[in-house]
Amino acid sequence: IMSPADTAKPAKAASKAASKSAPKKVAKAKTAVPKVKKTEPKVKKTEPKAKKAVAKTRKAVAPQFKAGQSLDIDDQQITVGKSFSDNAKMTMRNIDVYYGDKQAIHNVSIDIAKNEVMAMIGPSGCGKSTFLRTLNRMNDTVEGCRVEGDICMDGENLYAPKLDVVELRARVGMVFQKPNPFPKSIYENVAYGPKIHGLADSRVDLDEIVENSLRKASLWEEVKERLHQPGTGLSGGQQQRLCIARAIAVSPEVILMDEPCSALDPIATAKIEELIEELSENFTIAIVTHSMQQAARVSHRTAYFHLGKLIEVNPTEQVFTMPEHQLTEAYITGRFG
Repeated sequence: IMSPADTAKPAKAASKAASKSAPKKVAKAKTAVPKVKKTEPKVKKTEPKAKKAVAKTRKAVAPQFKAGQSLDIDDQQITVGKSFSDNAKMTMRNIDVYYGDKQAIHNVSIDIAKNEVMAMIGPSGCGKSTFLRTLNRMNDTVEGCRVEGDICMDGENLYAPKLDVVELRARVGMVFQKPNPFPKSIYENVAYGPKIHGLADSRVDLDEIVENSLRKASLWEEVKERLHQPGTGLSGGQQQRLCIARAIAVSPEVILMDEPCSALDPIATAKIEELIEELSENFTIAIVTHSMQQAARVSHRTAYFHLGKLIEVNPTEQVFTMPEHQLTEAYITGRFG
């Protein structure tokens, strides 16, 4: 028979054995953690390499813009990139625009090719909308505005003294920032242009023009049952497409768009962007936009304006991945604008 003292000895021995084995388990757990951590750098290594590659490419193409660096540009600034086209629809050379004594556009020269979508981007007040309005002489309506230089379409001088400006604005249509349908029916909004320009000989011809224009603007299916209801009763996105239908009803050669989606929701914006892509098959399009994502989605070439000067013109993909000028890079990376 074992005494109580004898029975306590095995219990103490067991507790000592347990305490000795416990640190070993913890040690095993501790050694397992570094093994997991070793795999993390392997996953992350690709990201810094990609960033370094892009940074090296950008440094080779355009010097990095530094914080606090002046945004002023030299008076002799020369546009970099591909400003001109062998298949030009519109050619602009040495364009200067003045509002009274203030110069808004400085010596801009650029071509817009046939069936091309040209996006114009830049910070507010850089002159992109002013320049766009020179292409169909909308600036003629602004008191004190003066345009110097040569603007031609298919070789014809658009600022020739005898040129019919009304006819010009039919050939170079415009869609504005805010939808501006006439206070008329949907049908009359589209039919107005063909009527005053004498493009329809009969009601049947007019009906056909209205339907074709609404179809091209991707609006026909939505309004065909209410053509005689007011155009102002449509949603914002529908009103903007109605304005596009009104512009293309007179068979223009060029369509100018001044921030056509700035007042629209994302769904309406997506429809307008799809429409721009479809229209480029038959029309030359120049679009001013504050959305760099939109410019990247819809345009073939992008022109960057800064303080009234044209800084860079290049294929859109190049502008947003490897810009040639440091100001272009600073703007698209959000360092100002």
